[in-house]
Amino acid sequence: MLKLQRLSLRMMALKPQRLHNIAETTSQSVAKRVRTMTTESSMKDAFAKYTDYLNDLNEKRERVVKASRDITINSKKVIFQVHRISKHNKEEVLQKAEKDLATVTDQYISRLVRELQGTDFWKLRRAYSPGVQEYVEAATFCKFCRTGTLLNLDEMNATLLPLSDPSLEPLQINVLDYLLGLADLTGELMRLAIGRISDGELDFAKKICEFVREIYRELTLVVPFMDDSHDMKTKMDTMLQSVMKIENACFGVHVRGSEYMPLLGSDDPTSFLLGVPDVEI
Repeated sequence: MLKLQRLSLRMMALKPQRLHNIAETTSQSVAKRVRTMTTESSMKDAFAKYTDYLNDLNEKRERVVKASRDITINSKKVIFQVHRISKHNKEEVLQKAEKDLATVTDQYISRLVRELQGTDFWKLRRAYSPGVQEYVEAATFCKFCRTGTLLNLDEMNATLLPLSDPSLEPLQINVLDYLLGLADLTGELMRLAIGRISDGELDFAKKICEFVREIYRELTLVVPFMDDSHDMKTKMDTMLQSVMKIENACFGVHVRGSEYMPLLGSDDPTSFLLGVPDVEI
């Protein structure tokens, strides 16, 4: 009987300590649960922010791709307009081409600038690069046909500054896109040179040949030191083919020009057709 009383007293003495341990364990589990819920809530908020950011970025990319496509289409129209040039309508054709180029700048390039100014536009370079390259090609093509000189990168970027908000970082054409557009320019100059030769404008074709040679010579010194130059190296091969086509055409006319029979009505005293009336061909 005495032993039972002692055991009962001992159990009664241990009971408060056990209750305290249980209470402490319960409070710790509740605190842990609260921390877990807080962590889950913060993670959900973070992922929600990432989701909104990625959705906005994808929507912006789609708008930029659309703007780039519009720039490409309308810049090609400018290039096609310049190809209509001849010694009889040079001023008229260039005025129309320059007017169309100004429209591309004001309507389509300005839309691209509004989308990209003040943002990390380098993230979307692949989306807008094709349009910018075509714009560079059209602008430099017009400038060469007007003045016989090259429109440089600083001059192009200066035309974009008025389109940007002064309080935000302006969109500027980077060096790689400019050089890629310049590489495409040589292809258009090759087509123009062949056309001028067929119209008898040999001096203009020789000027084009020297200009394209100079571009190719300078780029061969730059391209090996470029980091992201895969596209550029591919275009260098095409550029070399354009240079060779222009040279072959110019050399062919220069070497074999004496073999061509003078046209009817020629004033060449060596022609047996001297004095024959002109005939429209």
